[in-house]
Amino acid sequence: MNEKRERIKELVALLNQASRAYYQADGEIMSNREYDRLYDELVRLEEETGIVLSASPTVNVGYEVVSSLPKKRHPSPMLSLDKTKDPAALAAWLGDQEGLLSWKLDGLTIVLTYTDGQLSDAVTRGDGITGEVITGNAKVFDNVPLTIPAKEETVVRGEAVISYPQFEQINASIEDAEARYKNPRNLCSGTVRQLDSSVTASRHVLFYAFSLASGGGDLKRRRDQMDWLRAQGFETVENIPVTKDTVEEAVASFAERIGEFEIPSDGLVLTFDDIAYGRSLGSTAKFPRDSIAFKWQDELAETTLREILWNPSRTGLINPIAVFDPVELEGTTVSRASVHNLSIVGQLQLNPGDRIQVYKANMIIPQIERNLSAKAGRPACEPPGTCPACGQETVVRDENGIQTLRCPNPDCPAKKIKSFTHFVGRTAMNIEGLSEMTLEKLIGIGALHEPADIFRLDRFRDTIIGMEGFGEKSFDNLIAACRNAAHTTPDRLLNSLGIPGIGTANAQMICRAAANQWDRISHLTEEELLAIDGIGEVLAGDFTAFFAEEGHQRMLENLLKQLTLDESFEERTDQPLQGKTFVITGSLNTFENRDAAKERIQQLGGKVAGSVSKKTDYLVNNDIGSGSSKNKKAKELGIPIITEEELLEMIEQ
Repeated sequence: MNEKRERIKELVALLNQASRAYYQADGEIMSNREYDRLYDELVRLEEETGIVLSASPTVNVGYEVVSSLPKKRHPSPMLSLDKTKDPAALAAWLGDQEGLLSWKLDGLTIVLTYTDGQLSDAVTRGDGITGEVITGNAKVFDNVPLTIPAKEETVVRGEAVISYPQFEQINASIEDAEARYKNPRNLCSGTVRQLDSSVTASRHVLFYAFSLASGGGDLKRRRDQMDWLRAQGFETVENIPVTKDTVEEAVASFAERIGEFEIPSDGLVLTFDDIAYGRSLGSTAKFPRDSIAFKWQDELAETTLREILWNPSRTGLINPIAVFDPVELEGTTVSRASVHNLSIVGQLQLNPGDRIQVYKANMIIPQIERNLSAKAGRPACEPPGTCPACGQETVVRDENGIQTLRCPNPDCPAKKIKSFTHFVGRTAMNIEGLSEMTLEKLIGIGALHEPADIFRLDRFRDTIIGMEGFGEKSFDNLIAACRNAAHTTPDRLLNSLGIPGIGTANAQMICRAAANQWDRISHLTEEELLAIDGIGEVLAGDFTAFFAEEGHQRMLENLLKQLTLDESFEERTDQPLQGKTFVITGSLNTFENRDAAKERIQQLGGKVAGSVSKKTDYLVNNDIGSGSSKNKKAKELGIPIITEEELLEMIEQ
């Protein structure tokens, strides 16, 4: 009994720590499957011993709300759902009753209250007793009705979610790879609880109603509630009526579509269609008896762990990635999975050569389910004592109970990923195939320490070919792109260096003033720079300081050995766009993109601004009749709106 009591205490502490990390620290110390496995073990031990601790997650619905948003108690507790992974158990649970089967969306549960037909209140689920007031944010969800026909007080429960395409688009816009969100749920949670509703609006949150807590008159069935909610303007979770004879087939039909379903889902929910019958069953301390959740029975595969890769990032965090023998999961081949942090590595006792079980969380994200080689007291593999990117001694930090491995070196190449990304960018060295993700991988294997290394990647051929997403063809294409980019111009090189204030336009102006001669460009004095139209004191100071730094001189010396500079120069006397300022908006037909149009305008003496003002001479927009804000502003100020064709005519004069 003492052993079981101690195990209960251990499980309660571990599960509560995982909940804190998940709900408050926006992190993870274990997978959802591992949490469920330990939770089920705790339930079994509590039933065997009769011991239920006050802090046990089996009697606590959620976690205490700690944000700075206002708090509000729910009129009645919002309980979590009991669950099963067995479709046959759903049929047994349903019995002779009819049910409604729907997606279990993976977002943030929200309660909306309407008074006299107006949205008056929106509160998160919180801990099930008290939630956070997010009314201002709910009003900017993409599809929440601000007014509804019904005038009686109406309370609607539903899930706020962010779709996979929107999640990917938002992550793609975040340059800092470490700052990107791990999954749509974390993104949605942070978005819904923003203190600035403009941020919420920009992320296109969707709301799907799943129950009517009050209002709607005397509706007898759940399906009638769904119809009523749709009539009020709500989008509801997709649902279908089922019986004990059809529920397993319905589960299978949902499962077939999960791969293409754009809204995150971690299972299904089955609810008794007869509202009065469901209510008559009451509830336990934690679960209502009128509904049950079905969690996907993830496909498991057994494989061998080959290594843990330690991937350094720009924040100094070194992320563990498990690499294992390829296995087929949910129709795709999987060979690696993020392990997130040291705490999970330690909990799973991961070591090369271990037999492990892997799965795809929600049938999408590869995860390690269990280490079959784990034994009590067995240590995990040691994290690297030095950073793979720079060799600096690593440090272990404990933040909110989560252990992470970090590189403290401020000059670590991994922390310079932004400068590498700029260096290879389209308006700089223009090297195709070197995305930020690829650059991070190359830094992680120690292939990149300075810009010159980009042109010496053939030294790491075998290692790069073995990287995820690479093969011989990809490697050959990358090397070809680097060789092509090595033949460049002084203005592209100057722009690639990331000197503050030196973008495409200023780089071109400075190079023209120095007749495209790199030696002269790199030795310009502040006085010479100030003599160039458009160059001010701050920019001139930053420019000369950059070239005076000894480290930059060594970096350039190494880089120039890898490049062939075209320093040819022709003094232009015809500058048809001299002194003219343009703003470009909308899609283009002739120019490849706006950057190409901007570069051409600047070559001919013109300037390109980002917004319309009194200093603007022309707004370029192929859709002259558009009602865009830039068109309206140009018309208000009397600024000509010209098409791309008219711009070309001005250039060719």
